[in-house]
Amino acid sequence: MSRIASVDVRDVRFPTSLELDGSDAVNVDPDYSASYVTVTTSDGETGYGLVFTCGRGNEIICAAMESYGALLTGRETDALLDDLGAASRLLIHDSQLRWLGPEKGVQQMACGGVLNALWDLKARRAGKPLWLLLAEMSPEELVAAVDFTHLRNALTEDEALDVLRRGAAGKAERIAELEANGYTAYTTTPGWLGYSDDKLVRLSREAVSDGFGMIKLKVGGDLEEDRHRMRLAREAVGPDIRIGIDANQRWEVGEAIEWVGALAEFEPYWIEEPTSTDDILGHADIRRGVAPVKVATGEAVANRIVFKQLLQAGAIDVMQIDSTRVAGTNENIANVLLAAKFGVPVCPHAGGVGLCELVQHFSFFDYAAVSGSMEDRAIEFVDHLHEHFTDPVRIERGRYLAPSRPGIGAEMHAASVDAWEFPGGSGWAEVGERAAVTGRSSS
Repeated sequence: MSRIASVDVRDVRFPTSLELDGSDAVNVDPDYSASYVTVTTSDGETGYGLVFTCGRGNEIICAAMESYGALLTGRETDALLDDLGAASRLLIHDSQLRWLGPEKGVQQMACGGVLNALWDLKARRAGKPLWLLLAEMSPEELVAAVDFTHLRNALTEDEALDVLRRGAAGKAERIAELEANGYTAYTTTPGWLGYSDDKLVRLSREAVSDGFGMIKLKVGGDLEEDRHRMRLAREAVGPDIRIGIDANQRWEVGEAIEWVGALAEFEPYWIEEPTSTDDILGHADIRRGVAPVKVATGEAVANRIVFKQLLQAGAIDVMQIDSTRVAGTNENIANVLLAAKFGVPVCPHAGGVGLCELVQHFSFFDYAAVSGSMEDRAIEFVDHLHEHFTDPVRIERGRYLAPSRPGIGAEMHAASVDAWEFPGGSGWAEVGERAAVTGRSSS
């Protein structure tokens, strides 16, 4: 009988702060990092998961993942994989770990990383990419995977079943369409605050040439500089390409309304994370104050309950789920169902380490089996660090190609993990040598 033999966690970091990749008004010097987990069974099967961070503190997520992993070690593999809803509740509702906080922050992310490794193992066993595994599950199986605690005043089990049963009509045709044509992407590659004007313009033009219909710029550092950069971007891409802007929770409510108003002449498509993602009513005020610019939020939303309230309050136009911020695949199924119930499009956040590889599965699943729509929907793409993954994301003409290999896409090359494990990997030794010469440091 197969059992969980080990849950191995490693601290993997990349020195992206050296080139200011990922820089914005809040995260000024990110080192893109992954708390990387491997679940191994007594039969030698493996499943992989990760949690994305920006460097310092990655070790805290790793420690929490080890605590959750200890709850799985020795348990029967089949029992866990046959009921991943129960596996989710086992971890999330653990009587002692739960005391650390109400399903948010470090423990929620760590729990999600471990759960995603179980989903990866399940998908590998089935010989399917996660999106197709989910799309081919029955409505009853999907609903059983969701924790409806604190959701039922907005979405009940029966309502979720109704959404999924409606989504079954035409599902086979949509799966075939996704396999043939993929899913629309937008790119943030040109938009980091630390980039020079020349780099912003060059990457914006390249994005249009590569087929992207939307780019995104980081804003919120300095208003005049934002106006300057928006003008450059709009001139570079022309009037027909959408430009999203992202403040990474930088502003107060009134400040957000004024700042977006000052950028309105450049026709931003949405303002992302204009204020704290916990401020439901603030988002609602901003949405009223900046219309017709849309409000998009979700990258840092802690759980399905906050998403529920944002939707109930009419506070967002676009839901941006993240593959590693919440408690794994289970909770993102809940988020996709909530968005469908309220008629709000899902445009996932990605980038970082592995986020593109992981989150694409939820948009493919959403189109195939839930909303059945791609209208005003796109998956974020950032061209960083994909070479470290065994099944890297594939983009052609501004579209994500359908993942076809079994799993969730989280497995990294062993050589990459060894080289960039922090602090002793060979890559970090080389960075230390360079820093000694240049006077710069990282992490």
